[in-house]
Amino acid sequence: MLKMSDKNTDHGIRTIYWKNNKAILIDQTKLPGKLEYITIDNYKKMAKAIKVMNIRGAPAIGVAAGFGMALAALQIPDSAEQTEFLSKITEAYNILSKTRPTAVNLFWALNRIMKLIKNNNTDILNLKKLIVDEALKIAKEDYEINKKMADIGATLVKQNYKIVTHCNAGALATSGIYGTALGVIKRAHELGKNIFVYADETRPRLQGAKLTAFELSYEGIPHKVISDNMFSYICYKKEVNCVILGADRILATGHVINKIGTSGVAIIAKHYKIPFYVVAPSSTFDLTTQIENVVIEERDHTEVTTINGKLIVPKNTDVINPAFDITPPELVSAIICEKGIIYPPYNENIVKIINS
Repeated sequence: MLKMSDKNTDHGIRTIYWKNNKAILIDQTKLPGKLEYITIDNYKKMAKAIKVMNIRGAPAIGVAAGFGMALAALQIPDSAEQTEFLSKITEAYNILSKTRPTAVNLFWALNRIMKLIKNNNTDILNLKKLIVDEALKIAKEDYEINKKMADIGATLVKQNYKIVTHCNAGALATSGIYGTALGVIKRAHELGKNIFVYADETRPRLQGAKLTAFELSYEGIPHKVISDNMFSYICYKKEVNCVILGADRILATGHVINKIGTSGVAIIAKHYKIPFYVVAPSSTFDLTTQIENVVIEERDHTEVTTINGKLIVPKNTDVINPAFDITPPELVSAIICEKGIIYPPYNENIVKIINS
């Protein structure tokens, strides 16, 4: 188990960073038992790391995608022709884009790099530098945006609040240090608001139990882990003041696509008149896709049927394993992004604020 003396920076967790033209990232499949880093030196390894969830969380996936494109560019010989360069970088784009279909930050980062390439008619050596610089810029902006959201969102957290969060939307879901939803919680803690956090375990991959509890322990924030089916009970016992969680995609209508189980939390929160807050950067907003066209990732069924490789259901029993669900806008109290707090009506205010 990680000791507090094993902290890897004086400021917080660095989830993914760039060093010597390689990407270094925490292997989140090893947490909370081991804090172990993986060195990624080519885009195919990055695609695999995203797919098998060595790295996860919408903003972190965006940063990883940017680094993946930078690694792809560096693999191409300096002597390559423009057409060859574009062909190889497009191949990397296609492979990376197929890793996680729901998190919109993935496509946002990939398209940002492709737009840069198409808008710069320069030699290959300079183009490589531009791509690496852009990937580093995506990572830097992620930290700055998360810090800003933390400051904004913490204004909604009152003294002595008891907060529920679902899945992991902390430093581990971003480039590091703050995170999105947990960034707000961390900032409230830094401000001395005497908060307490209930972390949903978040079946089937247990990101809440493994990752969120890890981060809360790391930051010294008082907390308890609850199983997903306990939320209604602690609401009934008046143990919850608000819910704060992240998102993998937010539509212009205010529909929130987030980790499976989110919509159930929202329904219960609405019943008990508990504020339900979503925290996400503008890169998570998808202002063009219609709700019926959102692709919900179906993951490997063994994530549900086994725990640590041990079968927990009768043999030959089938299951379903959607990674995300959709929370309708009427259940969302407010959405916090780096541009401010967005309140209903979302079909008017999201576009107005995100495009401002």
